Amino acid sequence: MKFKIENTDSSTKARAGKLTLAHGTIKTPIFMPVGTQGTVKTLSPLELEEIGSQIILGNTYHLYLRPGQKLIKQAGGLHKFINWDRPILTDSGGYQVFSLAELRKIKEEGVRFQSHLDGSYHDFSPESVVETQRFLGSDIMMVLDECTPYPCPLNQAIESNEMTLRWAKRALEAYHGSESFYGFDQELFGIVQGSTYEEVRRRSATALVEMDFPGYAIGGLSVGEPKSAMYDMTAVCTEILPQNKPRYLMGVGKPEDILEGIERGIDMFDCVMPTRNGRKGTVFTRNGVLVVKNATFKEDFRPIDAECECYACRNFTRAYIRHLFKAQEILGMRLASLHNLHFYLELVGMAREAILADQYGNWKKTFLDRYFSTKN
Repeated sequence: MKFKIENTDSSTKARAGKLTLAHGTIKTPIFMPVGTQGTVKTLSPLELEEIGSQIILGNTYHLYLRPGQKLIKQAGGLHKFINWDRPILTDSGGYQVFSLAELRKIKEEGVRFQSHLDGSYHDFSPESVVETQRFLGSDIMMVLDECTPYPCPLNQAIESNEMTLRWAKRALEAYHGSESFYGFDQELFGIVQGSTYEEVRRRSATALVEMDFPGYAIGGLSVGEPKSAMYDMTAVCTEILPQNKPRYLMGVGKPEDILEGIERGIDMFDCVMPTRNGRKGTVFTRNGVLVVKNATFKEDFRPIDAECECYACRNFTRAYIRHLFKAQEILGMRLASLHNLHFYLELVGMAREAILADQYGNWKKTFLDRYFSTKN
């Protein structure tokens, strides 16, 4: 893995770089579409390529349960199984420790999950999660961690973080003690935890840096805390994490949150929001958010966003897309999801150009002023 910073904005900590992985080079900052089960919902790999997706996500927990790591290995790895030849990042299942709290038990050895599919039990350890991601063959693997809920008491944040650090060390040892099944390098990222407690975040980031991971993620945010706390904790982490390694803010988020993260030195983002909201008829535009299935758009023959060059905006109107949602046609969900991902990818692309031009602060203000003040 190679990571090169091309420019850092002089008025902020925003940075533009290039991250070279086994399956290609990613221009950062970057947004990564979420393909939890080996597919970005409603969209094909070809469509993802056409809108400029440089890397997508898969989820170790879900792919382990279905279709299973052995079948994916038999197929030649996740890239071949899903016909995607660009980089893939796989989450470790750590978020499911948070989201499936009623179906899991945490102990020092790892996590025991009760499958949400058939009720069967499965043990995930830091070592086994690395092994599963070796089977998947992702370019970037994540360590197993515990994502605490918000709010949580200080003592819980401390105890959880200390266990996450012990897990990270075990995962790193398993990573160094194993090799890819497919003949290319895989990278392992550590994950900073600590809820909204600055001292815990500092302890987490400092300890992980000492372990010397190829890259670092910031987890445990965007789980219900105030935005100000999310921004503050992000800044605390980027202050400590190495300048010469990629930084990934997990599960974030709304367009404004991504721009705030970039300003604080984040390189990589992911979130289900563009596709999840798209399937529900909510779309993002330069003039803010609109719910295209609402009655107000029944006779609106403009594109979703007149300045957007995506397939949906070049070919269809708000009125037609609204009709598709009212008729419960799948094409409506597909077009809205396609547009939203195009918007997110174009957003980080514009941010990158602003950083390279040393104009990020001014560009961000202009973009957000319009985004929050203009009515569609």
